[in-house]
Amino acid sequence: MTERPRLPKSGNAYVEEKKITQYLLYAQHEEGKSKAKFFVNRGFNVDYWNQFHDALVSQGISNDVVKTTETPYGTLYVVECNCPTPDRSNPCIRTVWELRQESEQPRLITAHPM
Repeated sequence: MTERPRLPKSGNAYVEEKKITQYLLYAQHEEGKSKAKFFVNRGFNVDYWNQFHDALVSQGISNDVVKTTETPYGTLYVVECNCPTPDRSNPCIRTVWELRQESEQPRLITAHPM
């Protein structure tokens, strides 16, 4: 059985604050409101956005990369499964990380429930 790869340079992975506060946990965002409902129902909230940041980074570090896509800017990595949550349900989610050429920091592009 072949082991799947992990997110490269995952120790440097990060999520921008506005990605969390203005998209993933923002119930009024046109595209993100269903994601916000899902994540808020698992105990995350905007006031403690750092908690969600840490959970997303943990998910990116702890799970397998299931798909990679080369782009003109770098590589996209799709990571799937368990994400630690305050309610301890630890659902399977999909995150997409971008590692730009010449960068040492994978950056979260999006996250959504599976």
